[in-house]
Amino acid sequence: MTGIVVVGDAGLDVVARHDEPLPHGGDARAQIRFTGGGAGANTALWLRSLGADTTLVARIGDDSGGRLIKAELEATGVRCAFAVDPEAATCCVVVMVDAEGQRSMLADRGANKRFRPEDVTPEALAGASHLHLSGYVLLDPSSRPAGLAALAAAKEAGLTTSVDPQAAAHIHDPAAFLDDVRGTDLLMPNTEELVALTGSTDPLSAKELLGTVGAVVVTAGLGGAAWVDAHGVTTVPAVEAVCVDSTGAGDAFDAGVLTTWLAGQSTVDVLRAGTRLGALAVSRLGPQPSA
Repeated sequence: MTGIVVVGDAGLDVVARHDEPLPHGGDARAQIRFTGGGAGANTALWLRSLGADTTLVARIGDDSGGRLIKAELEATGVRCAFAVDPEAATCCVVVMVDAEGQRSMLADRGANKRFRPEDVTPEALAGASHLHLSGYVLLDPSSRPAGLAALAAAKEAGLTTSVDPQAAAHIHDPAAFLDDVRGTDLLMPNTEELVALTGSTDPLSAKELLGTVGAVVVTAGLGGAAWVDAHGVTTVPAVEAVCVDSTGAGDAFDAGVLTTWLAGQSTVDVLRAGTRLGALAVSRLGPQPSA
């Protein structure tokens, strides 16, 4: 399987699934789980579950949380090219999941906010053919230079590249974001991120992005997924699943798409692999295959 480098956050998730609305200033019962998290780590683990030779590049704190995350990732076979920050805590996210499986997050990126260009080393890219970048890195001004450095290093080394925008709410300047990802082979937004970039929910609107990126892969939850490139538009329906927790569904979708695309399979098969893995992700509590 082709070597894939993932650049993105690694952290801890506190996932709380509550069946009733949260009372302001009151108490509520919840099903709570403590798991690994971070978009980069999630995608790396889903890639590894599919047999991909996977490296995760991230920054963690010099603390018990960071050591735990690294140990758990390495136990699955993910290679951790981590910078250890003595002055910042490891990323931690509180994820609140309602009765319909929809999540709201309170995120502290911690050490990931201090991700630096020098954290992306030639050793981390050695032997890889593809680099996948989480948009959280680009959309935080403090870590954006490192995201740009990762894309530049990948292109210089001859790797193909992909970017998941990750967070529509943080795309304040669509033109600037698109300039940052110019030349990327695959841009992988969900519908909300597509709206932030084009102003439309229609996958056909992704055609206007093709002058900037090679292809656009849009995931639309229950609406399925679409592949848009210079040859046209390919769509597949969603895979039915009971949504327990939507956290990490897009990260899993990315892993399914990347492994099949890099294996040279058809766009239909690529999309089906993504929707299958996304459906599997929402059917369980937590964002990772082992959760």
